[in-house]
Amino acid sequence: MAFGLSRLFRPRVERKSFNGLVAFSGGGAARWSGRDPSSLAREGYERNPVCHRAVRMVAEAAGGVPLLLFDGARELDEHPLKRLLARPNPRQGRAGLIEAVVSHLLISGDAYLEAVAVEGEPRELHALRPDRMRVLAGPDGWPEAYEYRVGAEVSRFDQRAEPAPPILHLTLFHPLDDHYGLSPMAPAAAALDLHNAATAWNKALLDNAARPSGALVYSGPEGTGLSDDQVERLKEELEAQFSGAANAGRPLLLDGGLDWKPLSLSPQEMDFLAAKNGAAREIALAFGVPPMLLGIPGDATYANYQEANRALWRQTVLPLLGRVAQSLAHWLGPVWGGDLRLEPDLDAVEALAPEREALWRRVTEADFLTDDEKRAAVGYGAAG
Repeated sequence: MAFGLSRLFRPRVERKSFNGLVAFSGGGAARWSGRDPSSLAREGYERNPVCHRAVRMVAEAAGGVPLLLFDGARELDEHPLKRLLARPNPRQGRAGLIEAVVSHLLISGDAYLEAVAVEGEPRELHALRPDRMRVLAGPDGWPEAYEYRVGAEVSRFDQRAEPAPPILHLTLFHPLDDHYGLSPMAPAAAALDLHNAATAWNKALLDNAARPSGALVYSGPEGTGLSDDQVERLKEELEAQFSGAANAGRPLLLDGGLDWKPLSLSPQEMDFLAAKNGAAREIALAFGVPPMLLGIPGDATYANYQEANRALWRQTVLPLLGRVAQSLAHWLGPVWGGDLRLEPDLDAVEALAPEREALWRRVTEADFLTDDEKRAAVGYGAAG
């Protein structure tokens, strides 16, 4: 049923007169979200689906790769470090710990691991929240301790402990900060804001019956207009009867000299869809994830999904996982001595199977290589 506004114009005592009632709006300065780790985590990982999926895709891929332990050139099947990584704490396994570390790195640019030692030997590893940690620099400018705050409780970790310091601090390179890393979300923050704003715009458009805002123009007799009470009643009636998805398409019956004048640009005119997809591609670029893998249209960088997936592993996942594995070995290796190192098991990465098959074929056909040289070429030690 059509809703009429003519009842607003019953006889009344004139108090304030307008020749016309026009609502208008103008553009303002852009508003950007904060760039601190907590704001980036909220606006990015918690609110933005592209950012959330990109972080999870890289972190889960890194967590799913087994780590091989070597002492020099010899692979170790049994070692306390391997057992520690297999069960770092009562709540997590190796995959969960690596996933948490990589996620923290991508979201905040920093990741912290605490080693809980018993009789000088690490027995548990815990990933700590970067937003609660503070670096305490010594007289030489380098970290001498870390301070972890939870509510009113503060824990201090002295890095001079032997044989290994209690905290491992991993960072992504930051050219302007000596102690903290730079999150991929920081250079992508403008694209994050744009993508979130486009989503909020579309939601607001649906909430307002999928119609752009406009103005009601009153063109009554000369010298007459709407009183303050009538203006407020008009706003209330429009809000109650024509806002929200349930009122979509409801006809508006105007009377008493009122006319509707649409003012704002339509989504087609402002090309929100193209802007949103462009922002999504920038977010994916910052995290090193091919847009094709995130379902973002308009990207033809890779010929197929398999090629894009291989690029994700080679250019993003494995370099990041390699850094984490190397840092773990350098941090905990002195506890047990020897030349310990951790490396990702590339044979367990299904996306790299075509590369592995091509390598085996080339090595098999190389008749000028000895059997031991062939084994070394594919990553195996000499035959016993």
